[in-house]
Amino acid sequence: MTIHVEGLVAIVLFYVLILFVGIWAAWKNKNSGVGDGLDRSENIMVGGRDIGLFVGGFTMTATWVGGGYINGTAEYVYLPGFGLAWAQAPFGYALSLVLGGLFFAKPMRSRGYVTMLDPFQQLYGKRMGGLLFIPALMGEIFWSAAILSALGATLSVIVDININMSVVISALIAIFYTLVGGLYSVAYTDVVQLFCIFLGLWISVPFALSNPAVSDIGVTAKKTIYQSPWLGKIEPEDNWLWADNFFLLMLGGIPWQVYFQRVLSASSATYAQVLSFLAAFGCLVMAVPSVLIGAIGASTDWNQTSYGSLPPKDKDESDMILPIVLQHLCPPYISFFGLGAVSAAVMSSADSSILSASSMFARNIYQLAFRQSASDREIVWVMRLTIFVFGALATAMALLTGSVYGLWYLSSDLVYVIIFPQLLSVLFVKGTNTYGSVAGYIFGLLLRIGGGEPYLKLPPFIYYPGWVTQEKVHHLTGDVEHFVQQRFPFKSVSMAASFLANVFFSYLTKYLFESGMLSHKYDFLDAVVSKHSKEIMDKATLVSNHDNIILSEMAPVRQVLGASLAGTFTNTEVLSDDGASSPEAFHNED
Repeated sequence: MTIHVEGLVAIVLFYVLILFVGIWAAWKNKNSGVGDGLDRSENIMVGGRDIGLFVGGFTMTATWVGGGYINGTAEYVYLPGFGLAWAQAPFGYALSLVLGGLFFAKPMRSRGYVTMLDPFQQLYGKRMGGLLFIPALMGEIFWSAAILSALGATLSVIVDININMSVVISALIAIFYTLVGGLYSVAYTDVVQLFCIFLGLWISVPFALSNPAVSDIGVTAKKTIYQSPWLGKIEPEDNWLWADNFFLLMLGGIPWQVYFQRVLSASSATYAQVLSFLAAFGCLVMAVPSVLIGAIGASTDWNQTSYGSLPPKDKDESDMILPIVLQHLCPPYISFFGLGAVSAAVMSSADSSILSASSMFARNIYQLAFRQSASDREIVWVMRLTIFVFGALATAMALLTGSVYGLWYLSSDLVYVIIFPQLLSVLFVKGTNTYGSVAGYIFGLLLRIGGGEPYLKLPPFIYYPGWVTQEKVHHLTGDVEHFVQQRFPFKSVSMAASFLANVFFSYLTKYLFESGMLSHKYDFLDAVVSKHSKEIMDKATLVSNHDNIILSEMAPVRQVLGASLAGTFTNTEVLSDDGASSPEAFHNED
């Protein structure tokens, strides 16, 4: 077994740097916000709501720019038949942040929510909040698992040591500083994470470009040299599939707790918007070295390198093209510096998803659904326990599940198809209720699951127009795998159907109950004829109306007192089944 000492030293140095920054951030901000009346639990979740422009810009960018983003972008640019045309993540997530900043950041931050699920629980009740927690949790856990899985692949290129052990150590480090410092540690390590990725990749790119085995990437962009051009193209029959995937990234990238965690920690509503726009620019900038590395991989005669005669695509190692290029096309010290920096950054990018899942569970499930009288200290300990549990779960999945990427693809689809239309309804549509929410949830779930998921070998039971049977050849084993590809944009159609079902069934049940066509005793969810029903419907006005944004856009948002916030939100009339509350009721005192 060979141990590359330089690689090991580089990894240890970068890991120690990130661990030190995480602990320092926790120590520096240990009393932040608490003196102003903010609960310790909220301080962990939203960082005292005083994250400034510099740190905020970096941490918002790091929402999506992590291990999966840089590795995935390089992989798609490299893959024959795909190329830059199919590397949708940079533009998709950048536009997602722009739309989030334009339409969602201001209403969510102005009302002083603590998690993304708060408005759902207020308007639709604690049961619906629990249902919506399921796809949100799945997305966060599988995303963390996919990141750790990518980390294992990267580390296997650098040092021939036990990969399982290295992934466990990486996860423990991320879990440890998240436990200690909450959002502050996540935010400050994000700054280091992005510096590591930027520096590590940009130092490596010139050396890789100048390697004798690499042809001019300007030529290989349009001409076939070693494989098809890396610019790629979209075939006419794939237009709808491309559009469906793009909308999934652009709109499905909004309803994530990892994004709203950053929005809600901003020091003002306008800051939250500005940070979203800065992060959109950051997403595009951070994708450039990954695109170049993918292009370099597609322009390389691998016969002339230490990698071997077969290119990565013929060894089913396209997903590792970034660490392979750094390892085999750069001088050893440059290679290990780049790989060490990227590995540390990948490790660091798992922390925010674990914190997000923990925040939603501790607040929206444990406190608001089961233990409304729980003390702040109790909530803090529940958060710490769930950070460890969810971190361990993600690590176990990364090590034991071969289809972790398939699980993440499916769960991110469910976030898009189920949570995005619910978020639109709860913030921008007047009068939606729990019946509509349940109907939208069921419609979206059935239509999406019905389309199948090739990564999980989940066969479809709904064959949408234009479906075809494709085959995938595993180059190393020679096995041929057949699967159904849905070329119809069924994910976006499922999302639209979920939204329309929510609105239609909300108004239908409201009409049936209020007109007397259905007896009030059948309102078993207490969503229409409860004692506060008419008041709720009158209050649930469009957030886009400027008058509803109570707080000044330019002034910092007044700190929400933790006790009064918890008191407002744990009021039995708000969360019990005989009443709901509109999102605007949150700040009646303003």
